[in-house]
Amino acid sequence: MRNIKFATGEFYHIYNRGVDKRDIFMDPEDVARFFVCMSFFNTRDPIGSVYEYSREELQFGSLASKKKKLINFVAFCLNQNHYHFILEPLVDDGIQKFMHRLSTGYTNYFNEKYKRSGSLFQGTYKAIHANSNEYLLHLSVYVNLNYKVHKNLNKEWMKKLTISSFKEYVGEASKSFCAKGIVLEQFNSIKEYKSFCGTTLPEILRKKEEEKELKYMLLE
Repeated sequence: MRNIKFATGEFYHIYNRGVDKRDIFMDPEDVARFFVCMSFFNTRDPIGSVYEYSREELQFGSLASKKKKLINFVAFCLNQNHYHFILEPLVDDGIQKFMHRLSTGYTNYFNEKYKRSGSLFQGTYKAIHANSNEYLLHLSVYVNLNYKVHKNLNKEWMKKLTISSFKEYVGEASKSFCAKGIVLEQFNSIKEYKSFCGTTLPEILRKKEEEKELKYMLLE
């Protein structure tokens, strides 16, 4: 049972990984499909099957303007075996409804494609309330640059299984998916946000290493 109450207008760190730490993306098509699901299932209206729509209708952000959304994506990162989101619920139970649809829909696709059955994700997704503005800003760096936190781009093939909203934040994306104003409006420019990321990421990496060292010492 999750010990957290979601409230509209608040922000939450949502994350999960593959069951038994397994990969949830096996090829670039899987990443693209998950990203389509992030848009497709974000609607207050009843949903049908993804297969009812043409490839053109399912392209990046193409359906977003036609729907009343359950949640806003503030930031995201999709890694080979896990994902991170910052979400803002727009209606009561918005996060719950969206995450149920996303998990179920993508698991059905994955299991059918790879001829498997059962759960794909490690139990219920985890949720943390971003209960301060400072926490939200640092969280945006953690999520946007999560592939660097986990060093997921050390090999060329990993780049094809990792996408994040960082390029959108720094003006390098061709289309807009995230409601990033809550973060960027607190900086004078994109350059200033990039500088903030540059100083915050080393701090995140340092804390991550300290946590690893602490766990190691406790096991001795």
